[in-house]
Amino acid sequence: MELSERHIENLYQFTRDHFVEYYDLQTELVDHLANDIEAIWEQEPNLSFVNASEKAFKKFGVYGFSDVVIHRERAMTKRYFKYLWRELKIWFSLPKIIITLALSICFYTLLVSQFSEYFIYIFYGILAVWCTYKSFMLNRNFKKKSKATKQKWLLEDLIFKQAGGFGMVLIYYNINLLNSTTPLHQTKYLVIVISVLLSVTCLLAYISLELIPKKSEELLEETYPEYHLQTT
Repeated sequence: MELSERHIENLYQFTRDHFVEYYDLQTELVDHLANDIEAIWEQEPNLSFVNASEKAFKKFGVYGFSDVVIHRERAMTKRYFKYLWRELKIWFSLPKIIITLALSICFYTLLVSQFSEYFIYIFYGILAVWCTYKSFMLNRNFKKKSKATKQKWLLEDLIFKQAGGFGMVLIYYNINLLNSTTPLHQTKYLVIVISVLLSVTCLLAYISLELIPKKSEELLEETYPEYHLQTT
């Protein structure tokens, strides 16, 4: 006995009822459940679809789908940072390394000037405001798209909703680094290191909040072979 389209849709609803919100993960679980149900029917052909579904679900243990969700979130987070790292490396190869070096030199010049303390406060203030604004806009656009398509993809959620938090974490650790070091004008080599770190912070914020979101369709199609079919 094979599952009908109505059965498949019921399984999608079943995963949603068990707090699986991402379409790609729902599809993976539906495929797994469908195979298990068909295997159960081979042994118990008179068993109802509902009972067979519950029996297949019990194989996931007392935590249900939660372990699968956590595992997939970790895997997709690694993939997201892989894309982030791929884009960052471009800025340390020709010709874009020229821009990176120019940015670092600019930071160095400002940090060794008499206005270094004011510059740090202004820099982090502007960066925090920009990250907050971009995060708000990306989150709003993500909600609009999810509402229109009625689908949420895990990688897409990372791209549009988590990027802002990543930017704020970068700012937090940079501020802690500056607060834990000696006065900048006394340590030339430390200023060089901090200048490079500030440049990397700017690049990561730009990549995560501007560049990767613009490439989201390309990255989603690269990650999910079925993505193009579901959105056309």
